Amino acid sequence: MSVTHTVLIQFNSGVKTEDVNATCGRFIALKDSCIHPTNDAPYILSLKGGKDNSPEGLQNGITHGFVVEFASTEDRDYYVKIDPSHQAFIRSLGGLVDKVIVVDFITGQF
Repeated sequence: MSVTHTVLIQFNSGVKTEDVNATCGRFIALKDSCIHPTNDAPYILSLKGGKDNSPEGLQNGITHGFVVEFASTEDRDYYVKIDPSHQAFIRSLGGLVDKVIVVDFITGQF
């Protein structure tokens, strides 16, 4: 079963728009730059994201959301713990974000 990895980001208020856009672009690019260690091919099934536009007012400071889909928990775990491209992306967030919330789930498992 596939695993959905949801990432919600609150960028620091002083971060320039071009830096936010560059960071979001680097996140989206992980779809192609994260390579599976056993077959040397990209392994993220889908990755999408964008700036919050909800009219509900329940964001609690969150400004951007991303949804990453993996074929398995093993792929997700490799991405989160080991993948060099993802680890480099995490390091690049220093000073740019105030808060990150991550929620993972398997559809239908409650």
